[in-house]
Amino acid sequence: MTHHGDPHDVQECAEQLRTALQANGITLPSLGVEAATFAGTYPPRHGGLVALGNCNTATARKLAEALHKAAAR
Repeated sequence: MTHHGDPHDVQECAEQLRTALQANGITLPSLGVEAATFAGTYPPRHGGLVALGNCNTATARKLAEALHKAAAR
């Protein structure tokens, strides 16, 4: 069992997000685990930090569209 803030848990969360985004045709090239997660500078109760990074406007629009569709369900 992993705990919030555990680097493995944060990595698993980032991979689940990457997979979900890919299922919607979205790739965030910079998606990963923020280094602060490993440095212990972020409070563990928050579960570490997933860095979403930058994306171009086409990707941002696809992400917004996917979120709007999901919210409408």
